[in-house]
Amino acid sequence: MTNPCMVFLELLGMLVGTGGWFCSLAATIMPQWLSLSTELMGMESYEQGLWEACVIQEVAGTECRPYDTILGLKPEFMLARVLMCVSDATCLLGLLLAIPSMSQINCCKSEEGQRTKRGLKITAGVFLCIAGLFVLFPISYIAHDIVIKYFDESIPHVVPRSEFGDALFIGWAAGLLDIVAAVLFFTSCSESRDSERYLVYHDQRQQIRTIDGSRKHTETQCHLQK
Repeated sequence: MTNPCMVFLELLGMLVGTGGWFCSLAATIMPQWLSLSTELMGMESYEQGLWEACVIQEVAGTECRPYDTILGLKPEFMLARVLMCVSDATCLLGLLLAIPSMSQINCCKSEEGQRTKRGLKITAGVFLCIAGLFVLFPISYIAHDIVIKYFDESIPHVVPRSEFGDALFIGWAAGLLDIVAAVLFFTSCSESRDSERYLVYHDQRQQIRTIDGSRKHTETQCHLQK
């Protein structure tokens, strides 16, 4: 018998993890990591991402160009590129491992198969947790760098300062969703262990009742034969 609480936690973890992967992928692709606007040129603003930079003009619209070379990128952007790509791949691998470990998949019904499913689920949770940390680290580091430079008094006030882009907020959401999905998978493992203990106890009681019933039936036959 499948534990409904465990099924709910697995489905919720799968849904939250999928949402985290889509948010992480969107943050990786989006060019809105840094937003820069100047008071001198109010009709124009700039946006910078991991792969391209964009110029936004009210008249001409938006024009984006990819970086010509990776050698000119900032070190934090190079690190963010690597960690975000690794996070996307790790999160996807965790979700793929979580699919066969779900209790709704009709396979591995034996006790050894249930242990294998639990191991796959724990591995998926670990991968999702790592993916969440890999997203939060570059996002938080770049946000910290933006704050430090924004309040730097050594820079003249007329010099434009970068601000948070939309991709940073989406990246924070992705990291938190990945970690929440990992916690849900870990919690479902504890629920599955409790349900297995109940099933083992229930089977043992059934066996004891069967043995007692067979003994009583044998004793009755013996009395009738006498």
